[in-house]
Amino acid sequence: MTLPTRDCDILVSGGGIAGLTAAAAFGSAGFKVICVDPTPPVTERDAEGSDLRTTAFLQPAQGLLERTGLWERLAPHAAPLQVMRIIDAGGERSEPRITRDFDAADISDRPFGWNLPNWLLRREMVGRLEEMPNVEFRPGTGTTTLFTREAEARVGLSDGTRVTARLVVAADGRGSPMREAAGIGEHTTRYGQKALAFAVTHPVPHENVSTEIHRSGGPFTLVPLPDYQGKPSSAIVWMERGPEALRLNALDTPAFEAAMNERSCGILGRLTLASRRTLWPIISQHAERLSGERLALIAEAAHVVPPIGAQGLNMSLADLRALLDLAEARPEGLGDRAMLDAYHRARITDIRLRVRGIDLLNRASMMGARPLRDARALGLNALYSLAPVRRTLMQMGLGVR
Repeated sequence: MTLPTRDCDILVSGGGIAGLTAAAAFGSAGFKVICVDPTPPVTERDAEGSDLRTTAFLQPAQGLLERTGLWERLAPHAAPLQVMRIIDAGGERSEPRITRDFDAADISDRPFGWNLPNWLLRREMVGRLEEMPNVEFRPGTGTTTLFTREAEARVGLSDGTRVTARLVVAADGRGSPMREAAGIGEHTTRYGQKALAFAVTHPVPHENVSTEIHRSGGPFTLVPLPDYQGKPSSAIVWMERGPEALRLNALDTPAFEAAMNERSCGILGRLTLASRRTLWPIISQHAERLSGERLALIAEAAHVVPPIGAQGLNMSLADLRALLDLAEARPEGLGDRAMLDAYHRARITDIRLRVRGIDLLNRASMMGARPLRDARALGLNALYSLAPVRRTLMQMGLGVR
C-alpha cells in the first residue's frame, strides 16, 4: 500500500556536501525543505566508508556558508589556504625544477579559502539541519520517480512515500536519478585516471600552503589540515592513470609510503600515512541543460571536473548561490519556468568554460613524454612571470571575475 503524500516547498535529492548545504541554505531562507539520500552519511574519520577527501571552500563560498548558519560550525575546524604552490617535477628525477607561489595577499586580505575533511563537513552539516524545524533530513531514503506538471513536482521515494514539491533540487551525483528521470542528457569525458585520497602527517609544517606537484599521470596535491595527533597534517589527492593507481593502492603500507615520499619530492619531509586509502574515478561531465520542469540541477548532477584548483564544490556552491538568489527575489515564483530558465542562463556559460579549462589543465598534468613535460614547465614559468596575468588567474580561480 502506498503511504501518504508529503508536501514541501523544496525537495533536495542528495545528501552529500552540496545537498546538505542546499537544504541548510533554503531552510535558512524560510522554505520548507525535505532532503533525502539513499546512503546515510558517515560522520567519523576512521569509520568504514568515510570520505577521506577534503574540500577547499574558496572566498566566495564563505558568504554563502554564513547565510546558511554553517560557517560558525565549520570555522573552528578549517585550515586556511594562504598560498597555492605549483611545482613542476617533470625532469629526469622526481625533484622540483620549477616552483611558483600564488599568494592570496596579492589580491586580498583573506586566504584563498579554507580546507576541511569531507567526513567532518557531513557531521557538522547534519548537526545544522537537526537545529532547523523547517528542514527534514531523511538518510537511507532515495528518490525513485519524478512526475512534473506546470504547478508542482511529484517525487516517489524508495520507502514508498511520495513528496509533492514546488521545486526539486537534484544534488544527487554524476549518475543523478532525477536528471535521468527528467530526460536531460550529459556529456562525459573519461581520462583513464583514478585518484588516491588519504591523509598524512609530516615533520615540516605546511604553513597553510596547498601544493600541486606535476610530473606525469596527474597532479599530486597536498592540502593543509589541522594537526593530527600533535603533528602537522595534510590531505593528499594523488591522480594517476588507472592501472598505476590500482597498483599503488594494492601496495602494503611501507611500499606505499616509499612511493608517496618519492612522488612528494620530500617538500614536507618524510610523509607518514595517517588514514586508510580510498580510490576515486576521474571524469569530466556536464549536463545539456541545468533545469527541467520544476527541476534544477546543481553540483555533480550538473557538472563534474577533476580535482584541480579546488573548483568542483565551489562551482556547486555558485550554482546554489544563483538558485537561492532567484528563489529569495521572487518566492511566489519558486520553481516556475521563469525562475528555472533564469537559473540556466545564469550558470551555463561559466560551467562550460570551467569544465573545458580544467579538462585542459588535467590533460597537461598527465603528459608523460619528456618534451611535453618541458613545454608544460615553460608555460607555467611564462604565465607566472607576468604579474597582471598571475593576478587575473587567481581572481578567475576564486570566481570573482
